[in-house]
Amino acid sequence: MTPSDLARRIDHTILKPEALPPEVHKVVTEAIEYAFASVCVAPAWVGKVSAMLKGTPVACCTVVGFPNGTSKPTLKAIEASSAIKDGATEVDVVAFLPFLINHDVDAAKAELMEVVRAARATRSDVVIKVIVESAALLKAGGEKGERALATACQAVRQSGCDFIKTSTGFHPAGGASVEAVRLMKKYGEGLLVKASGGIRDLATAQAMIEAGADRLGLSASVAIVEELKQGGTKAPQPTGGY
Repeated sequence: MTPSDLARRIDHTILKPEALPPEVHKVVTEAIEYAFASVCVAPAWVGKVSAMLKGTPVACCTVVGFPNGTSKPTLKAIEASSAIKDGATEVDVVAFLPFLINHDVDAAKAELMEVVRAARATRSDVVIKVIVESAALLKAGGEKGERALATACQAVRQSGCDFIKTSTGFHPAGGASVEAVRLMKKYGEGLLVKASGGIRDLATAQAMIEAGADRLGLSASVAIVEELKQGGTKAPQPTGGY
C-alpha cells in the first residue's frame, strides 16, 4: 500500500471537546495537503470546515449523538439534518447500545431508519456510518458478544446505512480491534467497515485494513502516513484524542 492509498482511507479526526479554532484549522489544512478521505469534526465546526474544504476532494464528516448515543432518535435525526444543511456530506451516528446488547434488531433498525430518512431527505447522497462500540458489545465474550455484533450489522444494513464503525474512541471498554473488524466483515455483507479508536501507529492501521477495514478514523493520521513514507520508522505522534 502506498502512502496515497492509505491517505484515501483516512477520516482525519478532531473530536476532543476542547478543540480550539487553530487546532481545527490545522487538521483541515493537513487533510487537504495529504488528500485524506475526510475531516471528521463535531457538528459545531461543520459550517467552518465545509467552507474550507469547498473545491477539494476531501469530504466533511461529522458525528451525531456523540459520544454516548443516548439521545432520542428524533433528536439524532434533527442533528444529522442540521449538520448536512451546514455542509456535512458524511455523518457518523452513535447507535443506542442497549438495543444492540439485547439483540433487539427491530428497535435498533427503527432508530437508525429515523436518522436515515431525515438525513437523506436533506441530502440524498449523504454517507451514513453507524458507531456501535464494538469493544463494549464484545465484552460479553464468546457467542453472546459475537451475536451482539451480528445484531448491529443486521440493523445497520437493513436500515440503509453505508458503514458500520467500531468505536467513538471515548468509551471505557476500548476502541477498535482486529477481532471486531473481522466479525463486521463476516456479518456485515453489503456494508463498508470503519475502524476507529486507539489506532495510533502504522502497524495497527495496517492490521485493521488487512482484517477488512475500508476506512480508518484517526487523529494520528499524519504521523501514520509519514511512518509509511519512511518505510515503517515511527514519526512523532500527537498525544490524546481519537
